[in-house]
Amino acid sequence: MKKRYLIMTAAVFASALLQAFTMNAFLEPVGLLPSGFTGIASLLSKILGSAGIHFSTSLGMVLLNIPVAIFCYQHIGKKFVLFSMLQVLLSSIFLQIIKFDPLFNDVLLNICFGGFIYGLAISIALKGNASTAGMDFIALYVSNRIGKSIWQYVFVFNCCLLCIFGALFGWEHAGYSILFQFISTRTIDSFYHRFKRVTLQITTQKPDKVIKEFIRISRHGMSVVDGHGGYSGQPMSLLHTVVSTYEVQDILFHLKEVDPKIIVNVLPTETFVGTFYQKPLD
Repeated sequence: MKKRYLIMTAAVFASALLQAFTMNAFLEPVGLLPSGFTGIASLLSKILGSAGIHFSTSLGMVLLNIPVAIFCYQHIGKKFVLFSMLQVLLSSIFLQIIKFDPLFNDVLLNICFGGFIYGLAISIALKGNASTAGMDFIALYVSNRIGKSIWQYVFVFNCCLLCIFGALFGWEHAGYSILFQFISTRTIDSFYHRFKRVTLQITTQKPDKVIKEFIRISRHGMSVVDGHGGYSGQPMSLLHTVVSTYEVQDILFHLKEVDPKIIVNVLPTETFVGTFYQKPLD
């Protein structure tokens, strides 16, 4: 448990630092808008700033996340929400106390590198069993309910937000910001696979031990077909199950401990119909 908390804390710290770095080094120099609640806070800061009213983006990030955090505290998981809010707090602090110099003068370079690093920051938080809060809270709550990723719908929401930004401050920067959001969303899809599923085809001569170990570490079902090896002629069993991609390495590690000669074929699962246990985020 201590190791798990240490990993979560390190992931949250790294995510917050990368997020602040992206906003200072890539977004602010070219006038781009970040995604989600951070983007809403930045947009409010720009709107109020044009009216002569100072509104801190860092303060807005914290205030906007509080109502959603209270809701998700009850419906997603307490530790998950607490570490996510720690990420928001750290990123808002880093925005204030650490100033990063721009790396590029070219807008497209800022978009490409900034979008990738921003998506990476969110992915690191998610892999550490936390998030960057805001839209991540909503996306994960809905994803847990329906059992699949909805990052494409988050991208649509961000595009709507950026259309408001474009109408107020110019369409050129809004268009660049949409491209930035697309790159960051694709980065998250590439690194975070919690809601993607794979089929495991397991060949073993120790089916009883393998099944017992699988049930001990997993709450998924498993089908068993008994047969024999075509080359060896020895009796063996073919086990069949569907699991989440983030569970695969842990399952393989334990099953190899039981049967070092086990053969596992991992196949992508495009569509799954039926009851599937989704492990809680906490």
